[in-house]
Amino acid sequence: MREALTTPAAFLALTLIAFTIGQWINEKTGSPIANPLLIGCILVGVVLVVFDIPLEEYNEGSGFLTLCLTPATIALAVPIYRQLEVLKKHLLPILAGALVGSLVSIGSVYGLGKLFGLDGKLIVSLLPKSVTTPIGVALSESMGGLTAVTSLAIIFTGIVGAVFLPASLKLLGVKHPVVTGIAIGTSSHAVGTSRALELGEVEGAMSGLAIGIAGLITAVVISVGSAILL
Repeated sequence: MREALTTPAAFLALTLIAFTIGQWINEKTGSPIANPLLIGCILVGVVLVVFDIPLEEYNEGSGFLTLCLTPATIALAVPIYRQLEVLKKHLLPILAGALVGSLVSIGSVYGLGKLFGLDGKLIVSLLPKSVTTPIGVALSESMGGLTAVTSLAIIFTGIVGAVFLPASLKLLGVKHPVVTGIAIGTSSHAVGTSRALELGEVEGAMSGLAIGIAGLITAVVISVGSAILL
């Protein structure tokens, strides 16, 4: 049984089935906590533990899905193009929001890392937690970080943002769709953007735009700052 589950086709099927189950549960419950990605991760994790399949083996077998991350992120340019007039009208606040959000994310990780005595390699691995996976993993790898830790941090950040951010922003009285989109995209990248698209086209477009801006800002700040501070 284990041998049948450790082929690339089986890993791909397992991932897609787990995510489909997650979507079904999300649609049935209507709860943001029932995030399809979160449920999918849990289901895949259970299978890997039960059949004693190393995570590295799963990552190698499901590499095709990893390759899809970059084009999927690029495809977010479509809703951005549709909201081009909104982008032009609010360009300065959008750039300022993404900049502040990125700096807060990086600064909080660095500050907490130093406070709790984490070594430099682990801090570097956690710094790009709020950018999309292709950018975050590339940054971590280029600076000698642990890419597995980076991937986990990015996924966790995205899921938490998708689940809690919309309700948190509503609780704080944030109603403007541009502000909502920038906040979600800057802090929780593509996973959060999938939730932002459910809130509205403007929210989704601004969230997708924030992914690119925050990714660029994070890459520059981390590359320069790590050489000085770590």
